[in-house]
Amino acid sequence: MSRDPFYTYHPIINIIFFTVVITTTVFLLNPIILVLSYSAAFVYSVRLKGRKALKFNLLYMLPLMVFAAAINVLFVHEGATILGYFSNGNPITLESLVYGLFSALMIGSVIIWFSCYNEVISSDKVIYLFGRILPKTSLIFSMVLRLVPMYKAQIGVISNAQKGIGRDFHTGNLFQRARNGLKILSIMLTWALENGVETSDSMKARGYGLKGRTSFSIFRFDARDRALAVSLGALMAVFSYGLGIGRFYFRIYPTVKWTELTKTSIPFYISIAVIFFLPIILGIMEDIKWKHLKSAV
Repeated sequence: MSRDPFYTYHPIINIIFFTVVITTTVFLLNPIILVLSYSAAFVYSVRLKGRKALKFNLLYMLPLMVFAAAINVLFVHEGATILGYFSNGNPITLESLVYGLFSALMIGSVIIWFSCYNEVISSDKVIYLFGRILPKTSLIFSMVLRLVPMYKAQIGVISNAQKGIGRDFHTGNLFQRARNGLKILSIMLTWALENGVETSDSMKARGYGLKGRTSFSIFRFDARDRALAVSLGALMAVFSYGLGIGRFYFRIYPTVKWTELTKTSIPFYISIAVIFFLPIILGIMEDIKWKHLKSAV
């Protein structure tokens, strides 16, 4: 992954950002906030992973969101505003339709945000953040984060090796392909078990988890991190104040009701919008900076 500017900030800044955006998306069923969250997550994931993220968001997440919205309309019939009836007599309500759409948007946003989280919060950042508090748990969690890409790469190596001797799962009849596939799986499981034992012995030899053990860290909370922390704190304070006075209130059942968007509400929505789009803003600023430096050479 190319080093996105937000990736280079201190892990505490990274974890606070993702905690705020994911928590806000889950617990505030406000249409404007959900649209902002989904838009920011979509753009940031594409910025981080390019076409791979675009394919995932459109081919997998979009159908999942449509399915989630449809399921709510089919099985939830609460609400006072009836739009029509199914053939079995169950009502189709505006409230169930709105709740289904917003729930689908929330699910999609959270999943995409977590995909961005996995790109930004690396295993060394997890150990740095939680290693002293929960050494064993943080180690296990950091190992889990790298299991899928590591195993995917290793099974590719094993498959290529077996292919070189004519034993991959694309060679021979159906029975031979199945046998070759099981052989590759057996080799993969053996390697995984050996790798687990080696990792355990390595960490034990290094004294991981022992009382008083010190650890090396490359992370330093510098002036740039302090500036972003202050800015993020100010934005969160404005947003929290707006939340406290009910500017983001939105109710669906029994009827749809919300606090109307007025001029006094705009600063509060701007604050959460800037928070959602913060990594993208930092990336754009970095791109402009590099273009300016290149043109000056």
